[in-house]
Amino acid sequence: MESHKDQDGKVSTGIGASEAAQKKDDGSSGFIILFFIVGFLASLVIGWVVFPKLLYSQKKQPFDFSHAVHMEEVDDGCESCHFFRDDGSFAGVPKLEQCVDCHEEAQGESEDEAVFLNKYVAKGKEVSWLIYSKQPDCVFFSHAAHVKMSKMECSECHGNIGESEHLRVYEENRITGVSRDIWGKNIGGFKKNTWDRMKMDDCSECHVRENVKQTSVQTKKGGCFVCHK
Repeated sequence: MESHKDQDGKVSTGIGASEAAQKKDDGSSGFIILFFIVGFLASLVIGWVVFPKLLYSQKKQPFDFSHAVHMEEVDDGCESCHFFRDDGSFAGVPKLEQCVDCHEEAQGESEDEAVFLNKYVAKGKEVSWLIYSKQPDCVFFSHAAHVKMSKMECSECHGNIGESEHLRVYEENRITGVSRDIWGKNIGGFKKNTWDRMKMDDCSECHVRENVKQTSVQTKKGGCFVCHK
């Protein structure tokens, strides 16, 4: 067996040196694995928690609004306020003149009612609502085709907003300016309900499932401009 003396005159063997080197290598590998795990976990936290807070700004609506209270007062559900015009086009968010029918006089003594009356009704000014489900300008979407022709319920795309008692904070993508409701709350793009996202993939998924013709009504041909302006 090969042996040698160290500086202090102690005798050591080659096997001892080899075991020491092996232990040193094992220690280095353990540190690399630990570093990888810590880096991986840190990336997850940054990606799932920090990044969304940086990507989306939060904005409050002009004042609070209860869909639940209004649903109790109307006879035709969502279409009482979000109706279709005579030409079939969708009116969208109610205009001030519709609200004034009931709110020309104060309906209660809440702070939100006072804001609505003093800041908008008294001045004849439209309320600058932030629309959660507004698609990008390049997208063409027909409510009439989905609600009137396909008999879809509003809740299939908008969830249970008709039962909400308060308006939630509006989140806007700082880069695109698009509502977070279009991409969805889950930063990974996962969803459980049909109303969790409103992306092109979600439209396409439903159209395929319901065997909807993927063509233009006018040209009978498919293509980008069937859904995009």
